[in-house]
Amino acid sequence: MMNTIQKKMRGVYLTGNGGLEKLEYREDIDVPAPKAGEVLVKIGAAALNNTDVNTRIGWYSKNVKLETSHGGASGYEEDVEGDGTWLGQAMEFPRIQGADGCGKIVAAGEGVSPDRIGERVLIRSVQERESSENGIESITFGSECDGAFAEYATVLSEEAFVIHSDLSDKELAAFPCSYGTAENLIYRVGVKNGDVVLVTGASGGVGSALVQLAKVRGCKVIAVCDPEKAERVKSYGADEIVSRGDSYVEKIGKMKVDAVLDVVAGSQWPELLEVLKKGGKYGVAGAIAGPLVELDVRDLYLKDLSLYGSTYQSKEAFQNLIHYIEEGNIKPVIAKVFPLKNLAEAQKAFLSKTMVGKVVIEVAGE
Repeated sequence: MMNTIQKKMRGVYLTGNGGLEKLEYREDIDVPAPKAGEVLVKIGAAALNNTDVNTRIGWYSKNVKLETSHGGASGYEEDVEGDGTWLGQAMEFPRIQGADGCGKIVAAGEGVSPDRIGERVLIRSVQERESSENGIESITFGSECDGAFAEYATVLSEEAFVIHSDLSDKELAAFPCSYGTAENLIYRVGVKNGDVVLVTGASGGVGSALVQLAKVRGCKVIAVCDPEKAERVKSYGADEIVSRGDSYVEKIGKMKVDAVLDVVAGSQWPELLEVLKKGGKYGVAGAIAGPLVELDVRDLYLKDLSLYGSTYQSKEAFQNLIHYIEEGNIKPVIAKVFPLKNLAEAQKAFLSKTMVGKVVIEVAGE
């Protein structure tokens, strides 16, 4: 069933792969109707993530060898049209991006209980498909389907998770993608109480989430960030700071860390394996400093290391996240809030990497 809802909505179209000029703010987009098994969510707020930029510029294409900062504002010269999405497939345009979404269910499609109307929900960013084994076959909200950079979005009913919290929509919107990615990475790597954990990119969205979620598990956290961001990163849980660009080996020492949680990769990557103890674990969920790294296989097998790649978000990990939010165990780290119509400006600020935490997009109430 569907309540009386406006026919047109405000939103931002991604019209093609390329620079910020590919983001087109519109006020005449058709409000989608929920199909069978879906709900319609009125979006209160969204947030920015690296995947929004990566998808816009086609960074996931195997033709791109550089870090995102080289093409974040203007796009790449390489041909990315055939495999520019994180699934290695062509992107469909126009697309409404936005992997993070918080709002209220305002309509229910066939087969969904109308009792769900009125529920406040967080939308899972990486969503499992029915044919999936262990959740690995999945899509990203705002990439393979329209996302939260609009007033309304449809989503599978089981991917809209009820949330009970006093936090605002803007605060809650900071959680799904970054914190879901972080929780799933920690969950897969098997980080446990008492572990010494090294977190790269600790001032960013996923990095700040990794710091908090590792502390929830009772870990000692060594965080990598710019020196001017050190106190802010310590404020949400980091025990020690390594300044970005400094040698990990010189600052930490060889074989001192139980687990590395990495979102950076890049030229310093070999040192991450050197600081791991024998039997240590390396987990990765991003490569903002560059996707190509040099691996000395001897570091891998002589130390009995385990390497984990992580993209999908298990439902159990996302339910853990909901629990942590409702119990007040984690807090959103918000850098700045922009209105939806200024999405391009918000992405420019995001790309500057001068802020700590999430850039949030206010959708409702503009």
